[in-house]
Amino acid sequence: MTDVRQGQAPPKLERDEFHLRFMRSFEDPSFAPVRAALAQVEEVAWRNYDASRKSPVTQKAGPEFADPDYDLSVEWKATRDRLLEAERRQKDPQTRSRVLLIIGAARNDGSCPGEISKTYRMSLWARAALEEADIEVDVLDLSRLISDYDRHIHPCKGCVSTAMPLCHWPCSCYPNHGARQTNDWMAEIYEQWVAAHGVIILTPTYWYQAPSVLKLMIDRLVCADGGNPDPTTTHGKKAAEAKQIEQRGWDYPKHLAGRAYGLVVHGDVAGVESLRRNLADWLDWMGLIDAGRQSALDRYLGYYESYADSHQHLDRDEPFQQEVANVARAVAAAVGQLRSGWLSKPDAAIPPVRPK
Repeated sequence: MTDVRQGQAPPKLERDEFHLRFMRSFEDPSFAPVRAALAQVEEVAWRNYDASRKSPVTQKAGPEFADPDYDLSVEWKATRDRLLEAERRQKDPQTRSRVLLIIGAARNDGSCPGEISKTYRMSLWARAALEEADIEVDVLDLSRLISDYDRHIHPCKGCVSTAMPLCHWPCSCYPNHGARQTNDWMAEIYEQWVAAHGVIILTPTYWYQAPSVLKLMIDRLVCADGGNPDPTTTHGKKAAEAKQIEQRGWDYPKHLAGRAYGLVVHGDVAGVESLRRNLADWLDWMGLIDAGRQSALDRYLGYYESYADSHQHLDRDEPFQQEVANVARAVAAAVGQLRSGWLSKPDAAIPPVRPK
């Protein structure tokens, strides 16, 4: 059997260092009157951290899982149940077609930037085109990570590289209450993806790459491409058990396959084409279906011009505004064809030689 390599992680925090980290959230002098109460909370938090109380509230998994007696996280089970219900609605031919618009810019006017993003404006044009086509629109504005209170997309922990079955669908790495890794937005974001018949990602280019808010979501969607829907088979995060399962053969289920997608990638200097290709390759890999040539757009706005005038450049670029709307129209058409059975992924029934 393949062994599990260990020895990288540092030791747990000592009590004094834990105190310093815990109290950094309460530097504001307005907390001074409740220092004694905070000390009590800190002591409980320390004990929970020291005992690694990741999922303190559990229930027996029940007969629908491989190990009915396994103590399953109540929070994970609730997320999983919502995904099953969202999938049921998504597959119901009587429901309205639904497209998820994802705003990948980190900027909004509720925090330090002080101004709305150009990407947000593009989402409004896409939304209008979708609504004209009688599409129900859901919006995921990832810039809320910079402005909402205690909202997080925690980083992917890379369980898949240990063994694919260790990566659960939906992700079971969070919340980790003992480590204070909570308020993870992905529990809601998974549901938005599952409920959609089509997805449009609109994003700027930061340093030739996707903005960090978008990349966080992308990494956490790895569980949608081959993830294990039954954490009881690995009894939580038992690496050795996951390796054994993968070595016996794993089918890498694609949990989001068959949805249509479109892309709007913009920038001001460089990198838009490579980012658009990277995003398209990722979505193709997950089994989504591109909505045609007009559904994937990369453009420069205000090329090498002043950042301060970038919204004015966008105001004047009416052809680009129409191209954004056309991305939405293409996705709307593809969704209609997919749901009616006219459009499908041509190679969907061909098993890959090297699945992963």
